[in-house]
Amino acid sequence: MIRTIGLAIAFSPTAERMLAEAVYFASQFQARLVLIHIGEHGPKEEQLIQSMLKSKGLSSDTVTVRWDKGEAAKAILRACDLEKVDLLIAGALKKEDLLHYYLGTIARHIMRRSKCSVLLLTQPALVPGAFKNIVVDAEDSPHVEESISLACLFGKKTKNAWIHVVRELKLYGLAMSASDQCSEDEYEKIRQGLVKDELENVEKLLQKIPHENLKINIKVVSGKSGFELAQFALRKQADLLVVGAPPRRFRFFDRVFTHDLEYVFADLPCNLLIVQPGKEGHRG
Repeated sequence: MIRTIGLAIAFSPTAERMLAEAVYFASQFQARLVLIHIGEHGPKEEQLIQSMLKSKGLSSDTVTVRWDKGEAAKAILRACDLEKVDLLIAGALKKEDLLHYYLGTIARHIMRRSKCSVLLLTQPALVPGAFKNIVVDAEDSPHVEESISLACLFGKKTKNAWIHVVRELKLYGLAMSASDQCSEDEYEKIRQGLVKDELENVEKLLQKIPHENLKINIKVVSGKSGFELAQFALRKQADLLVVGAPPRRFRFFDRVFTHDLEYVFADLPCNLLIVQPGKEGHRG
């Protein structure tokens, strides 16, 4: 289960809204809340934190507040480890055009090094609500089941939530199956067969995951998976996109050519949940 939620908080214009979101999710999961602030800690900062907590009906007796110094990303990760955080909440950064959001350097470092899942909020609200339209990347990886499980867990926090499970059609498999002499009808038949296989793969995964009272939509996409995933989330007006964490160390190929998920990270279509493998209890 999600037992401890961490909030990376700074004294910024969005601080009150970020706190409101963290308090909301902590109540939804009945989780302990830990506030993590990296920077100065004096009477002024203490008063600001206490004032924000009081505005939410909380105090330092009910919420753990950590004051740390050092390089921001490393200090946040260290605090998460010490407090055994299961889910870290942080804010996404705005691009200069003020219309889109992206992962900055600190967020990327946290995302790739964190041992817990990370929820990045693009537009935190003073009156938060549950996610009702969730897109989850059902990539072919060891932690795909955890991603779908956590997406369903978030979806269960509201009535009639949609879970859109996106699976990639392997184009190289289609190319290998279709020869140069293959007719257009034969090619389409092969493609439909591969789509059917991917749909069945997702259905087998869903059999292992509790998803009662959730509306499930399975979508098979082709092309650059990260780009198609982001575009699908935009078309569905998703309020949460769930993806498995990328490798901590990219391969040479990924450094030379854009990693699929970079299309998502460079221009976030909505709130983003990055699921770290190995966290127990995500199956609800």
